[in-house]
Amino acid sequence: MAAGSSGGDGKLCSKSEGDSGFLGLRPTSVDPALRRRRRGPRNKKRGWRRLAQEPLGLEVDQFLEDVRLQERTSGGLVSEAPDEKLFFLDTGLKDRELNKKRTKGQKRSLLLKKPLRVDLILENTSKIPAPKDVLAHQVPNAKKLKRKEQLWEKLAKQGEVPRDVRRAQARLLNPPVPKAKPGPQDTVERPFYDLWAKNNPLERPLAGQDTFFLEQTKKKGVKRPLHLHTKPSQAPAVEVTPAGASYNPTFEDHQNLLWAAHEVELQRQKEAERLERQLALPSTEQVATQESTFKEMCQGLLEDSDEEGEPGEGQDKGPEAGGDQIRGDQTEGAKASAMPALLAAVEKKTERQRQREKAARMLRIQQAAVRAARLRHQELFRLRGIKAQVAQRLAELARRRERRQVQRLAEADRPRRLGRLK
Repeated sequence: MAAGSSGGDGKLCSKSEGDSGFLGLRPTSVDPALRRRRRGPRNKKRGWRRLAQEPLGLEVDQFLEDVRLQERTSGGLVSEAPDEKLFFLDTGLKDRELNKKRTKGQKRSLLLKKPLRVDLILENTSKIPAPKDVLAHQVPNAKKLKRKEQLWEKLAKQGEVPRDVRRAQARLLNPPVPKAKPGPQDTVERPFYDLWAKNNPLERPLAGQDTFFLEQTKKKGVKRPLHLHTKPSQAPAVEVTPAGASYNPTFEDHQNLLWAAHEVELQRQKEAERLERQLALPSTEQVATQESTFKEMCQGLLEDSDEEGEPGEGQDKGPEAGGDQIRGDQTEGAKASAMPALLAAVEKKTERQRQREKAARMLRIQQAAVRAARLRHQELFRLRGIKAQVAQRLAELARRRERRQVQRLAEADRPRRLGRLK
């Protein structure tokens, strides 16, 4: 009974008492050594969670976190650090007195030397060094260069040197003759010449040499394209202002400039007056009002309504009505006569009828051939007219070509258009 009561009351004990390793003070407490150990699967996630919540698991996590924190902040464990890193020597109040005696200029210089907070945030506070970049320390073709160095060391022992060294030694033994630079007197005495001419003095040293050799050695100039000889615009490269627009012009030049500006303004005024005359209303007509517009829209409506309401309209149009009736009878008679013709066409044709239709068809073909031959024969007598038409067509094409050329010359001085709408 005692065991049962103790087992029943054991379930009521708190979780903290069961987890602690000490015997509780309550009479219903159970010895931790006698308490049954809980077992569960360790290869499941709930087993990991249970182990992490136990005191041993919490202590392990705290220990590992403390180790990681020490490695990040101090670069290793504090227990393994030397004494010089953990402790410092206090020399007394001398340093404090020196700090108090600093002037404003010294303090300002110290503040300038102190890094900014922005720079401190961007610095790496971790004591763990960054991983080494292996690719940054590699040399391309290192093995090949090493073998080449070994080869030249071997050849140097035999008395052979590389080609670059041999050329440098030959250049030291036989230095090149310096070319005489043309002085200012030579430049003054040299006559003027055309840069693009064939016999200019720059191309005289190259005369008689191979063209392919000159092109490959970059000694021959690039051939000037043909389109560079044609001017893209008739406008001058530099527009010279009139003489009257200078700072101190003569009276005649200034008057000529004013006269040219006056002519431009006068032509502009004439264009504006001509446009006003074209858009002005004629003197005989009056300006349309709302009343006149309403009357114009209502014209003919009242007369039609009166004619529709007049009595005896059918009597006045008696002959016309009779004529319509006669026409209707005629159409009905034509339809009645067309019915036997359709029935006759559906009937089977005789041999004689087929022969007649074939002869009529051959006759139409012969007549068409004769008509075509006659037209071809008549074309011979129309040679003079055809030549006149051809000449007229060629003249029209030449006139269009001239018009396009004039328009192209007129638009040469203007900026180019990108398209029809731009």
